[in-house]
Amino acid sequence: MATQPIAENKPAFRTSPTATEAFEAWLRDHKQDLPVHTHPWDVSRSDIYVEDRWQPIFAEMRAKAPVNKVTGTPYGDFWNVTTVKTIQHVEALPELFSSSWEHGGITIGDPPADAAPEHLAERRLPMFIAMDRPEHTGQRRTVAPAFTPGEIEKMAAEVRMRTQATLDSLPWDEQFDWVDKVSIELTTGMLAILFGFPWEDRRLLTFWSDWAGDLEIGFAPGLNDMRFEILQEMAQYFSKLWFERTGQPPSRDLISMMIHSDAMNHMSPQEFMGNLVLLIVGGNDTTRNTMSGIVHALDKFPDQRAIFEADPSVIPNGVQECIRYVTPLAHMRRTATADADLFGNEIKKGDKLALWYISANRDEEVFPDADKLILTRENARRHLSFGYGIHRCVGARLAELQLKILMEEMHARRMRVNVTGKAQRVRANFVHGFRKLEVTLSKF
Repeated sequence: MATQPIAENKPAFRTSPTATEAFEAWLRDHKQDLPVHTHPWDVSRSDIYVEDRWQPIFAEMRAKAPVNKVTGTPYGDFWNVTTVKTIQHVEALPELFSSSWEHGGITIGDPPADAAPEHLAERRLPMFIAMDRPEHTGQRRTVAPAFTPGEIEKMAAEVRMRTQATLDSLPWDEQFDWVDKVSIELTTGMLAILFGFPWEDRRLLTFWSDWAGDLEIGFAPGLNDMRFEILQEMAQYFSKLWFERTGQPPSRDLISMMIHSDAMNHMSPQEFMGNLVLLIVGGNDTTRNTMSGIVHALDKFPDQRAIFEADPSVIPNGVQECIRYVTPLAHMRRTATADADLFGNEIKKGDKLALWYISANRDEEVFPDADKLILTRENARRHLSFGYGIHRCVGARLAELQLKILMEEMHARRMRVNVTGKAQRVRANFVHGFRKLEVTLSKF
């Protein structure tokens, strides 16, 4: 699968400010305008994630009330669902606990209560992860062939080649940002391959992914408008690629698969934009943040780094453990379509439930010493980072391949990544990871 040459006379698309730059600039002048979180178990607040102090709050919930309701939050009232058992139960009942955008979608936020109906209709972004059956089934089946074991095997050589080239380009005698030089570079390259996206413009995928995935922008009205404008630019870019490939023979890129699918070749502009957001955020933020989280965790747990350096056979299981430990997407939302009893809790029709994967992956009843990275953990594959049930991440195998090859190629170079500078985490309750991770390389 090859990326496409850049088109001639293509329109210019903005590349700045990044979502982080825009929100931090807004914060400097409007910090007092941020909503106040008063409930002790309101884990929708982004400060606990950017400051990495969320662990004891979830631990208290798991011990005292694995399913509990918080009220009066900036995101409204919602149920916290915090353990492996409770989340799997909810995920196993997709008709009762809906993912559909028509009921509110997959993230904890709701549209502004005072938004005009026509405004809402324009900005809603249906995507197959935010659909219920049967629509979900048809659209998922369209893109699933890109991620079969056979297709993943075909991509392995190119993933390895690009990983080798990226690692070989790194400086050994100076501090640099691992997020920018490695995590972003590798994941945007993979996305460009999957979409057949012009290689020279691949960093646009990261730019769009961040603007799409940063929910906190919704607290800044002007930035919310800018977000929609940027996503419209994304849709314009992809629409051009769509029209260029319409009428061409089927190929292995995701755009071609959508064009040649009865389930997806007549999407509305909003649905097209929504599925692009899904595939870009799903393919970019999750793997990118785990690539950063791996080196941060190995630096934090030197005993596990020693195991990795001494025995590369731990890598396949270690990948699963790192995905569990990092948990690159903190939550998914579901909405009750009927009254229900959930482990003794009375859920009412219309209630929203936040499934905190970040908490379930630290569930002590399933993962002993859950706050520690243990590369040889026997049940690491039980993590919920990819979800569970019909909405389990369609690209999970590809993410695992990318992470496995990264660790293998680091080991082949005897590359030890030392965190020597700033480790800036994402300020968000949805995407969980790093904006910057300053490191210096040494040999082991």
